[in-house]
Amino acid sequence: MATFLYRLGRVSFRKRHWFLLLWAAILAVAVFGAAKAPAAPQDSFTISGTESQKAFDLLDERFPDSGSSDGATARLVFVAPHGQKITAADNKTAIEHTVSELADGSQVQGALDPFTTHAVSKDGTTAYATITYKKPSSDLTDTTTSALKGAAQDARDAGLTVEIGGDALSSMEMSAATELIGVAAAAVILLITFGSLVAAGLPLVTALLGIGTAVAAITALASTIGFSSTTTTLALMLGLAVGIDYALFILSRYRSERAEGRDPEEAVGRAVGTAGSAVVFAGLTVIIALVGLSVVGLSILTKMGLAAAFTVLVAVLIALTLLPALIGFAPRAVLSRSVRKRDKKAREGRSAETSAHKAHPQEKPGLGTRWARFVIRRPLLVLLFGVVALGTCALPALDLELGNPGDEAKSTSTTERRAYDALSDAFGPGFNGPLTVVVDARGSDDPKAAATTVADDLKATDGVVSVTRPMFNKAGDTAMLTVTPSTAPSSNETKDLVHTMRDEADAIKADTGADMLVSGNTAVNIDMADKVTSAILPYLAVVVGLAFLLLMVVFRSILVPLKAALGFLLSVCASLGVIVAVFQWGWLADLLGVETVGPISSMMPVFLIGVVFGLAMDYEVFLVTRMREAYVHGERPGEAIVTGFRHSGKVVVAAAVIMMSVFAGFIGLSESTIKMMGLGLTSAVFFDAFIVRMAIVPALLALLGDKAWWLPGWLQKALPNVDAEGEKLNRPLDLATASGTGDVEHEPSRV
Repeated sequence: MATFLYRLGRVSFRKRHWFLLLWAAILAVAVFGAAKAPAAPQDSFTISGTESQKAFDLLDERFPDSGSSDGATARLVFVAPHGQKITAADNKTAIEHTVSELADGSQVQGALDPFTTHAVSKDGTTAYATITYKKPSSDLTDTTTSALKGAAQDARDAGLTVEIGGDALSSMEMSAATELIGVAAAAVILLITFGSLVAAGLPLVTALLGIGTAVAAITALASTIGFSSTTTTLALMLGLAVGIDYALFILSRYRSERAEGRDPEEAVGRAVGTAGSAVVFAGLTVIIALVGLSVVGLSILTKMGLAAAFTVLVAVLIALTLLPALIGFAPRAVLSRSVRKRDKKAREGRSAETSAHKAHPQEKPGLGTRWARFVIRRPLLVLLFGVVALGTCALPALDLELGNPGDEAKSTSTTERRAYDALSDAFGPGFNGPLTVVVDARGSDDPKAAATTVADDLKATDGVVSVTRPMFNKAGDTAMLTVTPSTAPSSNETKDLVHTMRDEADAIKADTGADMLVSGNTAVNIDMADKVTSAILPYLAVVVGLAFLLLMVVFRSILVPLKAALGFLLSVCASLGVIVAVFQWGWLADLLGVETVGPISSMMPVFLIGVVFGLAMDYEVFLVTRMREAYVHGERPGEAIVTGFRHSGKVVVAAAVIMMSVFAGFIGLSESTIKMMGLGLTSAVFFDAFIVRMAIVPALLALLGDKAWWLPGWLQKALPNVDAEGEKLNRPLDLATASGTGDVEHEPSRV
């Protein structure tokens, strides 16, 4: 592989104009396709194999005209002034005027008057009106949302307290400003790392171009392959991360090769042949992790994983072809000032090789070199410290509770949270999380009697406040009931209630011949949490297992991939521990702006595993391949560790700090799930890059010595030799073959 990539890098450098035009054409075609493509379909969120999904499918089949819509919903909550009733004449008039005003909207499907639907609290202080829309919240126009806010303000002007719940105004707060802050932070760090504006700009340019190309292509094909508008969320985040990482590593290797005195084309070829090999295998491990999200069985996660995997593939291709081409337009501008000066002297007649040899003895050991030597001297101490530190951080994860935080987890500064609290105070905590019960009475002799029996049994169940009368379909063989729990949607008591109701289904079936299914948003959240919990171990087994085999091919070792996988598990568990401590236990909650503690978002563990696994394997491959390369070229194990840190330590640190800066920007947002994601990813990158890869990994390698690179003889023969470390680049090559045109000036020299 190293030889092939070496040739590809040289061709990209030499034919840079053609490669630039090629990627410009690909981007143009993708953007044109995205502009002309039909609108992406809405998310078809399914949880295969769960009772709640079976209930939804049954409702779609038996109640085709029920009016269930994918459109947005707004719930206006009206609270009377202190000492007044909401049914007072003036208050009632103001509410009726507000509802009728909203009903005339072009995107409004229906507006329900609370006084005709009996949506008034028992104490007469609170009422709510439900507004349904023809379009989902993402497609509501500014005119529609402004009308909703304006109508609420008119009612406030009449003396009422009005809050707006539902999803009509909801949006994921991943603003462009947050992403721009992350890009700006990356630019500053790259400038400090490289000391060159051009070198700092290239990774950003290639990363942004990769994201633009991939997202545009996904958008263009969205309606064809069933991807929704939210599918690209993970692709955007990971595309920026790996795009910068991959370009950073290859560019750093190019600068290193130039510092050794090699000409630009040869340096590019070697950079792509060696660092590019690491990029290929790092990208493959990320793609494995993302495609593996399909194991969980959540449709939205599967689509997000596939879209992100495609984005990573584009990032790899751009790093291997477009980056060398762009370097070709400014081969000296990306170098450090000292190398540019030496290069200038070499072109004036002095020997570049002599200058390079003179430069090395004068160089002082950098921080990475000094740290590596410290670890080699005290490997056991460093290893114990790292493992104990991560293990301590991981302890709270033992108390992990999964759920799906709703409006109750939002800031009290949001109208959605205030609407939630007002409804909870007036109608009870379970009002915000009603359960939908579907009674399939086709197998019953008396469907109506069966539905009545179900309703009576549910009313007698502990934890149930109310049960509506059964509503039958046109065929009269299926009924739907709404059950209001006495406890909040995310509470353990409500979860226990759902399981209790489902446990009663067998007895009801025996008595009436009817099947009872429990669904609704609250039940969906419970099913999702259960499904994710049961899928975590299979997901880890698939992803880590495949990655282990891949890394075994790369490093030609058993212990190095095993160490990489165990280190990843440590960092993920530690980051989950941080999330539990803050968002579930409330540690540092005030400092981080977390107003409500409770269950952790059910998709967070899987999401965290997928993203962190990709970044962790990036750091592992980037750092250890350079150690492996030095070891293969004759250095002792300890020397190889120092060499790896000298050449790649600074790059890994820069990449990790960039990612931490990007992810930390999300911690300051008010959306609980986004804040949780930002803290989890920031802490995970810190743990994995600085404790696992920079401390535990070199300590273990130092303790293992030559044994770290051991591989049984029979396995040596069975595994393909991909030459990720570029050993073949130090052997004589057929010059014409290496160049592809026969114009190579010299064969690759030894590192």
